Amino acid sequence: MLVEMKASDCSEEEARPFLQGSATPTNASQLHSDPAIPAPLTWHRKINGVDNAISEFTLSYTEMLKMKALIDPFSQRKILPSQGVPLGGMGAGSIVRSYKGEFQRWQLFPGEWEEEPILANQFSVFISRQNDKKFSSVLHSGCPDRIKESIGSGIGSWDWKLDGKSSTYHALYPRAWTVYEGEPDPELKIVCKQISPFIPHNYQESSFPVAVFTFMLTNSGNSDADVTILFTWANSVGGDSEFSGGHRNKRKILVSEEYFYITNDYLLPIPCPTSQVVKCRTAGGQPPITFAIASQETDLVHVSECPCFSISGNAHGFSAEELWHQIKKHRSFDQVDLHGMLMPSEKGSSIGAAIASSVTVPSNKVRTVTFALAWACPQVKFSSGKAYHRRYTKFYGSDQDAAADIARDAILEHENWENQIEMWQSPILQDTSLPDWYRVTLFNELYYLNAGGTIWTDGNPPIREHVSAIDEKFSLDKSSCNNLASSNHDTAVDILDRMAGILEQIRNPQTSNSAYGPSLLQDGEENVGQFLYLEGIEYLMWNTYDVHFYASFALVMTFPELELSIQRDFAAAVMMNDPEKVQTLSDGQWVARKVLGAVPHDLGLHDPWFEVNIYNLHNTDKWKDLNSKFVLQVYRDFVATGNKSFCRAVWPSVYMAMAYMEQFDKDMDGMIENEGFPDQTYDVWAATGVSAYTGGLWVAALQAAAAMAHEVGDQVSEENFWNKFEKAKRAYDALWNGSYFNYDSSSSISNSSIQADQLAGNWYARACGLAAIVDKDKAQMALEKIYNFNVLQFKEGKRGAVNGMLPDGRIDTTAMQSREVWPGVTYALAANMIQEGMEEQAFRTAEGVYEAVWSQQGLSFAFQTPEAWTSADEYRSISYMRPLAIWAMQWALSSPQRGKEVTRMRRETGDSFMHHTGYAAVAGFLSLPEEQKAKSFIRVLYDYTCRRLWL
Repeated sequence: MLVEMKASDCSEEEARPFLQGSATPTNASQLHSDPAIPAPLTWHRKINGVDNAISEFTLSYTEMLKMKALIDPFSQRKILPSQGVPLGGMGAGSIVRSYKGEFQRWQLFPGEWEEEPILANQFSVFISRQNDKKFSSVLHSGCPDRIKESIGSGIGSWDWKLDGKSSTYHALYPRAWTVYEGEPDPELKIVCKQISPFIPHNYQESSFPVAVFTFMLTNSGNSDADVTILFTWANSVGGDSEFSGGHRNKRKILVSEEYFYITNDYLLPIPCPTSQVVKCRTAGGQPPITFAIASQETDLVHVSECPCFSISGNAHGFSAEELWHQIKKHRSFDQVDLHGMLMPSEKGSSIGAAIASSVTVPSNKVRTVTFALAWACPQVKFSSGKAYHRRYTKFYGSDQDAAADIARDAILEHENWENQIEMWQSPILQDTSLPDWYRVTLFNELYYLNAGGTIWTDGNPPIREHVSAIDEKFSLDKSSCNNLASSNHDTAVDILDRMAGILEQIRNPQTSNSAYGPSLLQDGEENVGQFLYLEGIEYLMWNTYDVHFYASFALVMTFPELELSIQRDFAAAVMMNDPEKVQTLSDGQWVARKVLGAVPHDLGLHDPWFEVNIYNLHNTDKWKDLNSKFVLQVYRDFVATGNKSFCRAVWPSVYMAMAYMEQFDKDMDGMIENEGFPDQTYDVWAATGVSAYTGGLWVAALQAAAAMAHEVGDQVSEENFWNKFEKAKRAYDALWNGSYFNYDSSSSISNSSIQADQLAGNWYARACGLAAIVDKDKAQMALEKIYNFNVLQFKEGKRGAVNGMLPDGRIDTTAMQSREVWPGVTYALAANMIQEGMEEQAFRTAEGVYEAVWSQQGLSFAFQTPEAWTSADEYRSISYMRPLAIWAMQWALSSPQRGKEVTRMRRETGDSFMHHTGYAAVAGFLSLPEEQKAKSFIRVLYDYTCRRLWL
């Protein structure tokens, strides 16, 4: 099966320059670079480099108790500092290849990851010249300590001779180059180029689980060099899985070219329940995985394979030591008897497979050898029992052996992929007005869309339907939206009519009682699948929405249809009601999992789309930022794509999300109030009354709702939201103290804190092309204050913006999060500065994140940017979603088309009066009941500790 990307596959949105990087791509033929030379701008390290030690955040006992809702702070997990560009496209699993050349951080099953490398997975080189000059080495700097310490491991007999001091790794996601400059042969330069199909606006190949490795061999010597590149791969998915037994390998030839692939069969105490995989049993009930390692045979390149070799234990056949000496002596496996090599492995033993490509490189010539690594796991299965087909199966089917076809096609198509990647990246890389560090970091931060535990389904319902046991679980109808275009349509009446039909609707198929966004697709819209990614690889929640608010700029600028897919899921979730009781850790109350009208914090973990809100630290139905963030993102995405069908489909959810928030305007001044607990993304930093952060988001959301009502033709809603916007804007301005906006309107010590994120609402309004919600001079003064205090007075401006700073120049230590730097917020702050004409301060601010994460003198966070760090350079939550917000800077630089700055005069008509009555009725229906204020022991302890700190 040969997959080609045709020009006709590009959608109308893909032609928008600002979605591609603010410049029209150059012709592909003009961009094709020398494959033996890395890109001119890369992140680079010597492969024998020594990383700075990574230091994890130190928590107080009270903070540990509170964070227990998200992670287990009492257990330590080893984090490797030497990461690199991850392999594969999006949503089918991820394997990182470190800059040292190790295959590590295995994320092939939902929410699971194995950090340690499988050391048998290696590229190795063997070189022979005249006069019996021979060189051989694993392409790895030195011998890993684990091999030195191991007993009876065959790979310990291999030649781990590479010094690494002359070899350099270069990264520009999704590509990487390792340049072995005269190692191990002083007269042979080896360049390994790695490429994965992360191709913006390409919704086909970007889902493929495959990576291609092209070796360019340049012989500067006076004699020919006979070179063999060996690729070895163990039957493992990380951890101890290679020892589970039952693994088997087989050989395959495709289209007259030899490929070899291995199948990992894992053992469980009980058989896998699906009959088509009877011979394949998987650990933990996970579906089996097939790996394929492949190489193309040409007139110049000879390919041979070893279907099975023993790494350790009692496996029969060829040993790892015999494999090494076979290639060292004969340059191929042609003399090896393959008979009897394909027996399954025994429990406790470890096996692998190998493929070797041999070529003669004449003096002063260059030769190329290409390999591919692919894997196939057609189903993704969650702990609830539901399983889905991955996106790539739409193009390769659900065959377990598809890995071989994927590997073959990748070898044939990878040059085309690279052309598309260069067309996307070149306008930014060639823009010399941007700092070098920014142009590289912008692309490298995208690693998280692969290595953030991402899952990309085919967009269909679960393979095995699971019937809900809770009869009261229901959802309002989400499909009747085509009649909203009428100017005299009353959205309130429409919502109330739907509410009247609840008893009938709870008996609908289960997808109607879930966050199943594809149900909102309109005629002519393609179902590109559903997309999940984790808040962080330690914070296991899918599509955490308050964080996606920042990260979503990366997705809307690279894969806008996936961004719309996520928004449809959340629009569907707004209409969900799930009365299952869950206990919140902060106050001990039992609350509904999800109420009608509230935007969920996340799409769950064990049963995504069906069981939302796995987060239980607080009752997020009472959070003050989620609904506003939903409205702002939806409108921003409409501005980005111009998709009015999407706009009309999600409008009822936007309307309900806004009506739901009315209950939090206690004094009827148009402004919502925080309730004295951490009811927003800063979930251990409380606010009371009107706050700069959530108040600004609410004001911006009112304006966005008015603009969106205008787009769908709902004039009475447009007037309603615009009038509320003007009223709320006046209330918000009361926070202004002459130089910045106060943290909140309380009398607490945090009231005067200078919050780095205080202008989040103004930032997003302007990013949507809407009018600013504060005067320009106030915005600039506040940003200057933040720059001078939170940035320059924190670690000399070399670590980003601390979240909270007191007016006297001390860090605000009233909460764990007030004293942290959040790199994602720092990037968002820089985007805000760019929008206000403060580019110099913006890049200086964001450069602090670069210094901490990516620089040689930094904290070894490259390709695993955390959520936070402190003044002691201690991190919290490694590899996190929010730093994708660097793409908000690119959005601000790209000057997207502006939205409609709606202005409406007040007018009281009979229609508007009736609408306001209907809107109030919807808001009243959605109001939460009063609950008892029972405090848990943890809450009492927390409050007591805070009072002691304030005293």
